[in-house]
Amino acid sequence: MASISNSAVAFTGTTASDLLRSSKSGGANGIPLRTLGKARFSVKTRDLSVVAKVRKVKKHEYPWPEDPDPNVKGGVLTHLSHFKPLKEKPKPVTLDFEKPLVALEKKIIDVRKMANETGLDFSDQILSLENKYQQALKDLYTHLTPIQRVNIARHPNRPTFLDHIFSITEKFVELHGDRAGYDDPAIVTGIGTIDGKRYMFMGHQKGRNTKENIMRNFGMPTPHGYRKALRMMYYADHHGFPIVTLIDTPGAFADLKSEELGQGEAIAHNLRTMFGLKVPIVSIVIGEGGSGGALAIGCANKLLMLENAVFYVASPEACAAILWKTAKAAPKAAEKLKITGPELCKLQVADGIIPEPLGGAHADPSWTSQQIKNAINEAMDELNKMDTEALLKHRMLKFRKIGGFQEGVPVDPIRKVNMKKKDEPVAGKTPVIELEYEVEKLKQQISKAKESSSKPMELALNEMIEKLKKEIDLEYSAAVEAMGLKGRCLNLREECLKANSQDHLMHPVLMDRIEKLSDEFNKGLPTAPNYTSLKYKLDMLKEFSIAKSNLEKKGKGEELKLDINKKLKEVMDQPEMKEKMQALKAEVQKSGASSAADLDDGTKERISKMKKEIELELASVLKSMDLNVEIVRAKELIDQDLKAKVESLEEETNKKIENLVKSSDLKNTIKLLKLEVAKAGKTPDAASKNKIEALEQQIKRKLSAAISSSEIKEKHEELQAEIKALECDGGLNGSLKNDDLKEASSKYDESRV
Repeated sequence: MASISNSAVAFTGTTASDLLRSSKSGGANGIPLRTLGKARFSVKTRDLSVVAKVRKVKKHEYPWPEDPDPNVKGGVLTHLSHFKPLKEKPKPVTLDFEKPLVALEKKIIDVRKMANETGLDFSDQILSLENKYQQALKDLYTHLTPIQRVNIARHPNRPTFLDHIFSITEKFVELHGDRAGYDDPAIVTGIGTIDGKRYMFMGHQKGRNTKENIMRNFGMPTPHGYRKALRMMYYADHHGFPIVTLIDTPGAFADLKSEELGQGEAIAHNLRTMFGLKVPIVSIVIGEGGSGGALAIGCANKLLMLENAVFYVASPEACAAILWKTAKAAPKAAEKLKITGPELCKLQVADGIIPEPLGGAHADPSWTSQQIKNAINEAMDELNKMDTEALLKHRMLKFRKIGGFQEGVPVDPIRKVNMKKKDEPVAGKTPVIELEYEVEKLKQQISKAKESSSKPMELALNEMIEKLKKEIDLEYSAAVEAMGLKGRCLNLREECLKANSQDHLMHPVLMDRIEKLSDEFNKGLPTAPNYTSLKYKLDMLKEFSIAKSNLEKKGKGEELKLDINKKLKEVMDQPEMKEKMQALKAEVQKSGASSAADLDDGTKERISKMKKEIELELASVLKSMDLNVEIVRAKELIDQDLKAKVESLEEETNKKIENLVKSSDLKNTIKLLKLEVAKAGKTPDAASKNKIEALEQQIKRKLSAAISSSEIKEKHEELQAEIKALECDGGLNGSLKNDDLKEASSKYDESRV
């Protein structure tokens, strides 16, 4: 083979066309192109010169591995996809309404940690907490509000279009470009297979982290994205591929450049084209579907929605800003817009709901993808039975029936004011975890409001009692239905109503049937699935009813006290009574006695007589108020008062000890003591006993030191002095001894572990 140097080579005596022709016939010019690439050469003729130079360019970096696995899921072409699994697991994100569940999760983690550290068996406690957590999660996610569903649909960890596609397809290859020089990453299109059947997939693609979100423009397409989707629609229609679109966008990108490039025209073109496609179309809203940006790939024969997806003409925040001039009214706007799956199915905008796991699609993405796959297969099986004409008519009628109206029907003038009938509020059970929070809050309010006015507290109690009664009615209804007694209850109810309407006595047979049904229900109630929540609500109702009756008694007692004091003042203000009192005071002052013991017998007798007169007068007044009067000795009142003070001091001491025990320093010492006791077992050795005693003494010393330096010691000394003074005066009848006070004040010296 001929060789060539790096210098320029000249060929003379031939034309350029002869020179190019001769390269085919392996003549003298059969020089490898690789060699030619390294050299500069020129061909000179009389008037013609051809010069060529091959430049080195940078090698294009494709996402193709050096050793591709041919058996990879989705086929070998999936190596070309830029969408790869994340290297790091996404950080968990807790939504505002999920925060009550975090406390339960923390408890479970703490108990497990304690079990691992101590080696003790806490499996029962962990199981109980896990069951409580699952029940709370179920209650929370079965009673979601519209704004809560919006927040779930926007969850940062929610699976995206490509996450679902790679889960449900056996093979998938992404197709790029709008054939006008652009490729919008916010819309992804491609061909894939499900159970061996080919489909054209297209959908909005959000990012899984900040970097991806910026690259995907947060799932907001430009006109190039919609034109790419339009090209793939024509392609699918030409080849007969059914189309599946997955919608997840807050809306089309509304910047100045997009408007200049014809955002509205691109969306309108897509809408018009989709109604003329001769292949079945299924659209699934997997997140949020915002306005025309979602509808541009959503004009389908079947529109399905994930359980926590939303589909709206304007976001709740935008609607609230327009109507109420503040985005804080977003919850109210979300409720009025009717944007959730159940509401849109009722309005016949959506055709079905695809279930999600508890906690949302991000809690179990693979299970959610499987539900989407099943829904696609079911919908396509139904649509494939239609011919082209029926398919087009079905798509047209689906959208024609939305917002239907009647012509020529007169409207009542009164109804013209408010054309739409208000929906009756549907009674629903409050989640147990939410109810527990309200109950605890009310209990705290009751404990704080013991000394204050009871009227606001009584109103709050009445509201809670009414709410609990409604909740209990709903729980009983659910229990009846779960036990299969609903039909029998309804039949008996109808018979009873019939008997009452005819003003007849109830038949003994009917009474017997009612009693039997009641006995059957009471026996089977503990086995009902909602028995735990029912029992909790019944206990709370009983507790709050007692609290209400105590408040009412307290209110009545205060009113009675005011009335009695008023009557007593009236008695003491009588002219005769005033004269007698003044005369007695003057006599006592004249006698010059410093104490009751120094008075003479005559004065004592007159004072005693005066006292009896006042008591009799007051007793007659109280009897006129329908009150029973019992004269109690002063000594007994003193005893009762002192007992109350002792009990108050004891309660205050106990609270102080509890607060000290919860402090970090003492808490650690108690934990050490628990560990030593657990290690020692039932038969501790001498070393263990010494350690346990030393720790107990340490705890006692800390408690004694803390309480001795507090106000409790001063109160204790004051109470002791008061008791001693009464003992000297003979005021105690022996029912309250000094030992009681010693016992109350020395309790903190004992081990409370």
